[in-house]
Amino acid sequence: MTILPAIAITVGDPAGIGPEVVLKALNDPSVASLASWIVVGDAAVLKALEAAGTPGLPNLPNVRLVSPGFINPAQFRTGELSPACGRAALEYIRMAVQLCVRGEAAAMVTAPVNKEAITRAGETFTGHTEFIARLCGARDSRMLLVNDHLRVVHVSTHVGLRRACELDAGRVLRTIELGGEAMCRLGIDRPRIAVCGLNPHAGENGLFGDEDSQFILPAVKAAQSAGLACQGPLPADTVFLRALRGEYDLVVAMYHDQGHIPMKLLDFEHTVNVSLGLPIIRTSVDHGTAFDIVGRNKADPASMKAALRLAVRMAAHPASPKL
Repeated sequence: MTILPAIAITVGDPAGIGPEVVLKALNDPSVASLASWIVVGDAAVLKALEAAGTPGLPNLPNVRLVSPGFINPAQFRTGELSPACGRAALEYIRMAVQLCVRGEAAAMVTAPVNKEAITRAGETFTGHTEFIARLCGARDSRMLLVNDHLRVVHVSTHVGLRRACELDAGRVLRTIELGGEAMCRLGIDRPRIAVCGLNPHAGENGLFGDEDSQFILPAVKAAQSAGLACQGPLPADTVFLRALRGEYDLVVAMYHDQGHIPMKLLDFEHTVNVSLGLPIIRTSVDHGTAFDIVGRNKADPASMKAALRLAVRMAAHPASPKL
């Protein structure tokens, strides 16, 4: 008999579409059968959605609910910003992280939260990845985006563009390494890695800036010396097309929009966010709380389904790259 991996799922901001996409995803038999699912969210919130027409939590032996009782529908309005919901969303994350750290879950999958709601609740929050890293005591986290067409890991994410351009060769190298490890978790034993330049045409021999030769090239050479199949810095205006055509398994982007724009253009609905550099596996949808469609049973669970499938896939593979 096959033992299913235990995967924790947070429902995100109770006022957003997170609870809805979680319920819809788990009502897909092809998804529900993949793991032993631990849903972290308040029962009253899920029951309210069921009453409004969303399918309820499936009554299956491999699906269970951890309902902490942080909030109930009488305390907020769906589709509206609420500090109480922001606080509850953070607590769901804390609980899921604890399940993973204690070994009760092999991975966690997160539904979207609202940064403003969390900030109004009095918490400093720049993103899921950074918050989970803080909970785990990890100091070197990165964001990886994955869909069926492309995979992109970012040197920096939620920082201003001016700061993102202040490159560090050690950080670029570590991003390459973490990306390589992640590809092994996806079953790619010797990933082919392309590293973007920062400037137009990767600096064009200093004509458009020296960051590419000063910071990125040394990191690429160090990665090559360590045995990674890595090339760069490469012009960002063509490297994503080359990867899409099968030349590379992973692209290393220097900053948030450089990597996010091609990923979301190619396949917004099925793109999954993966946190790297953590002692636990975490995947997430790559969309927001969508307050404008909450409560209308219109939320598409495609990204959540992809995140759940990817968590199961990553839990099944070792973390260390085979160089």
